[in-house]
Amino acid sequence: MPAILDQKKINKTVKIFTVAQFGLIALLVYTAVKFQHHLLALNRGYRFMNGVVAAFVIQLLLFYPIYRFAAKEAERDFSLIDRELSERESKEFSKKKRWADITKISTLGFYFIFSLAAPADPFILSIIIYSFLLTILTYLQCYSFAVKKLSK
Repeated sequence: MPAILDQKKINKTVKIFTVAQFGLIALLVYTAVKFQHHLLALNRGYRFMNGVVAAFVIQLLLFYPIYRFAAKEAERDFSLIDRELSERESKEFSKKKRWADITKISTLGFYFIFSLAAPADPFILSIIIYSFLLTILTYLQCYSFAVKKLSK
């Protein structure tokens, strides 16, 4: 079954990612406000900014691998534009897509297991949740950036 991908589908994906980014930013702000109130109630309000900075540093460390992953996915998608794939190429594309999906699910699983295994300290949980949301946002933005770069 040959697969055909066109620029319209990729642009639609980028638009969906843009809408998802707004939702994730709203969720990030909401969780930040909730954690700030929770830390203030525990008289540890000073730890809020420490958590934000820690999540930012973690995100800086993860930026390049996320960027490379998103750029490879965008290149893979662009390599299919207006092409009909042979059966062998279709299998190869499916395999690459499957590995990318496994990587994304593994990352989601890592954050889920890490949040369950972490102590119930709101400071630690805030860093985990901020990092998770920022990781997703970074991936979506890097993919969109790579698509725009490749479409020129």
